[in-house]
Amino acid sequence: MTTKNRYDAIIIGSGPNGLAAAIAIAQTGRSVLVFEAKETIGGGCRSAELTLPGFVHDLCSAIHPAALASTFFRTLPLERYGLEWVQPDIPLAHPFDDGHAAQLDRSLDLTGESLGEDAAAYKRLMGPLVENWEMIMAAFHGPLRPRSILSHPFKLAQFGLPALLSVSGLVRSQFKGREARALLAGISAHPMLPLDTPSTAAAGLMLGLLAHAVGWPLPRGGSQRLMDALAAHLRALGGEIVTGVEVKTLEALPAAGVVLCDITPRQLLRIAGSRLSGLYKRQLQHFRYGMGVFKLDLALAGPVPWKAEACRHAGTIHVGGTFQEIARSERLIWRGEHVEQPFVLVAQQSLFDPTRAPQGKQTLWAYCHVPNGSDVDMSERIEAQIERFAPGFRDLILARHGMNARDMEHYNANYIGGDINGGVQDLAQTFTRPTISPSPYSTPDKGLYICSSSTPPGGGVHGMCGYYAAQAALQHLEASGS
Repeated sequence: MTTKNRYDAIIIGSGPNGLAAAIAIAQTGRSVLVFEAKETIGGGCRSAELTLPGFVHDLCSAIHPAALASTFFRTLPLERYGLEWVQPDIPLAHPFDDGHAAQLDRSLDLTGESLGEDAAAYKRLMGPLVENWEMIMAAFHGPLRPRSILSHPFKLAQFGLPALLSVSGLVRSQFKGREARALLAGISAHPMLPLDTPSTAAAGLMLGLLAHAVGWPLPRGGSQRLMDALAAHLRALGGEIVTGVEVKTLEALPAAGVVLCDITPRQLLRIAGSRLSGLYKRQLQHFRYGMGVFKLDLALAGPVPWKAEACRHAGTIHVGGTFQEIARSERLIWRGEHVEQPFVLVAQQSLFDPTRAPQGKQTLWAYCHVPNGSDVDMSERIEAQIERFAPGFRDLILARHGMNARDMEHYNANYIGGDINGGVQDLAQTFTRPTISPSPYSTPDKGLYICSSSTPPGGGVHGMCGYYAAQAALQHLEASGS
């Protein structure tokens, strides 16, 4: 229950961005109230026993390089509230049919050793980015800010220029061998776009440099622990959280100086349409949502018997074979097809965090991309892909839990059609999400803001959408004397 008749700020949604916005405002001493429709906080960052008792699975987000590198989360004392980061031995491995694997290691040198003839080319590409990673995050991990980019134009151009390329164009220009090409294809496929789409290289470069700079860590005990730490810090600042209350209209809210919505454009239209101008509403109506995902969680009798030794020491495995296979899979899914051999993202958290499963047992987290709104069960195809690179894997399965794209939206209303990125994140809809505006977080209603992954910098667990939305809202509160 709420304790005040009026708040300085109300936030709708308790995902990473909603809580980041709430904390940023509460840090100024203002009163903050968060509403969450579900009984537990977290948005796309929850954990639960989905398969069998004692097996803790992350419902969506699992591996968190962007959280550890977040310029906002890094300022918060989250370890004080029990958050502990676990670093796998190897951040990422990418297996091939012959039992070899490319690996993305914390060390540039060790990564290069797995890339054969492209070792030197990889180090030339990634070395300067890793050296300047904090500058790159500050400049590009938020709204478009020309002044920030122009402050170090030459150093930032080392990221910005290749980031504009498609990953297909980048690997053709930089690499000759299958290992480096496949490695970049996998990490660049996270935004769920065809690999010949301009700017798809940006995700690969960003995730690659973060692997070297901060690793690809996981929270001990489950992704929920990150959200619980954020919530505890918010409450320590005086903020309030109410769960189990779905906000269906803004008129139902208590009085507030500002309202920030950790929701997507479609939902904003539903709850606030009457307060938005015709032009802004039309822009929101044209916002594009992308591919969905099919999520599969498994309880296993033991570790996955990967043929490639590197995969047995990696937190994340990209299962998809060669660059050509991954590119074909993503292209067909974008066209609305369900492929027989999808690109599968796998995480094996319990190898490095024994709190996730009973002694001797393991959890496995996996998903593949599917057409938006799909209700097709991809379990068999995902398992077949893993079995391809780990013969005997299926014999270890004790229980499974699957969610199709529609189930994903039911689990989290922000996942429209199963799109976990809050909307297509191509060149046309990265810095212009959800609309073309100098302040993409603001709406025509001066007290209403959007702070979800449908705003820059987009998908991922980093809180920066919420942080920047909070800065815009704070400007309004200060101008109005609140």
